[in-house]
Amino acid sequence: MSLVPESATPESAAIQTVSETLAVPARPRRRWLRWLLAILTLGMGAFLIVFPWIDAWDLNSAQDFIPGASDFWDEPVLRGGLTGLGFVNVYIALIQFVRLGRGRY
Repeated sequence: MSLVPESATPESAAIQTVSETLAVPARPRRRWLRWLLAILTLGMGAFLIVFPWIDAWDLNSAQDFIPGASDFWDEPVLRGGLTGLGFVNVYIALIQFVRLGRGRY
Protein backbone atom coordinates (compact mmCIF):
# COMPACT_ATOMS: atom_id res chain seq x y z
CA MET A 1 0.00 0.00 0.00
CA SER A 2 1.52 3.30 -1.05
CA LEU A 3 0.56 6.88 -0.42
CA VAL A 4 1.28 7.87 -4.02
CA PRO A 5 -1.84 7.76 -6.23
CA GLU A 6 -1.86 5.31 -9.06
CA SER A 7 -1.07 6.77 -12.43
CA ALA A 8 -4.04 7.30 -14.65
CA THR A 9 -4.47 4.91 -17.52
CA PRO A 10 -4.89 6.33 -21.00
CA GLU A 11 -8.46 5.05 -21.09
CA SER A 12 -9.50 6.91 -17.93
CA ALA A 13 -7.84 10.09 -19.20
CA ALA A 14 -9.79 9.80 -22.46
CA ILE A 15 -13.06 9.24 -20.60
CA GLN A 16 -12.39 12.22 -18.39
CA THR A 17 -11.63 14.43 -21.41
CA VAL A 18 -14.81 13.34 -23.21
CA SER A 19 -16.95 13.91 -20.11
CA GLU A 20 -15.50 17.42 -19.70
CA THR A 21 -16.18 18.15 -23.37
CA LEU A 22 -19.78 16.93 -23.19
CA ALA A 23 -20.54 18.71 -19.94
CA VAL A 24 -23.49 21.05 -20.25
CA PRO A 25 -22.42 24.62 -19.51
CA ALA A 26 -24.21 26.44 -16.73
CA ARG A 27 -27.15 28.54 -17.81
CA PRO A 28 -26.09 32.17 -18.14
CA ARG A 29 -27.47 34.43 -15.46
CA ARG A 30 -29.60 37.16 -16.91
CA ARG A 31 -28.80 39.94 -14.52
CA TRP A 32 -29.76 42.63 -17.03
CA LEU A 33 -33.28 41.21 -17.12
CA ARG A 34 -33.55 41.41 -13.35
CA TRP A 35 -32.30 45.02 -13.41
CA LEU A 36 -34.87 45.83 -16.10
CA LEU A 37 -37.64 44.25 -14.03
CA ALA A 38 -36.59 46.25 -10.97
CA ILE A 39 -36.58 49.50 -12.96
CA LEU A 40 -40.02 48.77 -14.44
CA THR A 41 -41.39 47.90 -11.00
CA LEU A 42 -40.07 51.18 -9.62
CA GLY A 43 -41.57 53.14 -12.53
CA MET A 44 -44.95 51.46 -12.17
CA GLY A 45 -44.94 52.16 -8.45
CA ALA A 46 -44.13 55.84 -9.00
CA PHE A 47 -46.90 56.03 -11.60
CA LEU A 48 -49.46 54.47 -9.25
CA ILE A 49 -48.48 56.82 -6.44
CA VAL A 50 -48.79 60.02 -8.49
CA PHE A 51 -51.34 59.46 -11.26
CA PRO A 52 -54.56 58.99 -9.22
CA TRP A 53 -54.10 62.44 -7.68
CA ILE A 54 -53.51 64.57 -10.82
CA ASP A 55 -56.14 66.13 -13.10
CA ALA A 56 -55.55 63.61 -15.90
CA TRP A 57 -57.22 60.97 -13.70
CA ASP A 58 -60.65 62.41 -14.55
CA LEU A 59 -60.07 62.19 -18.33
CA ASN A 60 -61.42 58.67 -18.74
CA SER A 61 -63.77 57.48 -21.47
CA ALA A 62 -64.85 54.42 -19.47
CA GLN A 63 -66.89 56.70 -17.22
CA ASP A 64 -69.13 57.59 -20.17
CA PHE A 65 -69.99 53.96 -20.96
CA ILE A 66 -70.82 52.85 -17.41
CA PRO A 67 -73.21 55.23 -15.61
CA GLY A 68 -72.17 54.39 -12.02
CA ALA A 69 -68.43 54.27 -12.75
CA SER A 70 -67.87 57.99 -12.30
CA ASP A 71 -69.04 57.85 -8.66
CA PHE A 72 -66.71 54.95 -7.93
CA TRP A 73 -63.89 56.48 -9.97
CA ASP A 74 -63.91 59.70 -7.95
CA GLU A 75 -63.81 57.94 -4.56
CA PRO A 76 -60.71 58.73 -2.52
CA VAL A 77 -60.70 55.10 -1.35
CA LEU A 78 -59.94 53.88 -4.89
CA ARG A 79 -57.25 56.50 -5.32
CA GLY A 80 -55.73 55.67 -1.93
CA GLY A 81 -55.79 51.95 -2.70
CA LEU A 82 -53.91 52.49 -5.95
CA THR A 83 -51.43 54.74 -4.15
CA GLY A 84 -50.89 52.02 -1.54
CA LEU A 85 -50.28 49.51 -4.31
CA GLY A 86 -47.75 51.93 -5.76
CA PHE A 87 -45.89 52.06 -2.44
CA VAL A 88 -45.80 48.26 -2.39
CA ASN A 89 -44.28 48.29 -5.89
CA VAL A 90 -41.64 50.83 -4.85
CA TYR A 91 -40.80 48.72 -1.77
CA ILE A 92 -40.41 45.58 -3.89
CA ALA A 93 -38.23 47.46 -6.39
CA LEU A 94 -35.96 48.74 -3.61
CA ILE A 95 -35.56 45.21 -2.25
CA GLN A 96 -34.65 44.02 -5.75
CA PHE A 97 -32.08 46.80 -6.14
CA VAL A 98 -30.48 45.90 -2.80
CA ARG A 99 -30.30 42.21 -3.71
CA LEU A 100 -28.88 42.97 -7.15
CA GLY A 101 -26.33 45.29 -5.62
CA ARG A 102 -25.17 42.59 -3.23
CA GLY A 103 -25.01 40.02 -6.01
CA ARG A 104 -27.60 37.72 -4.46
CA TYR A 105 -29.39 37.05 -7.73
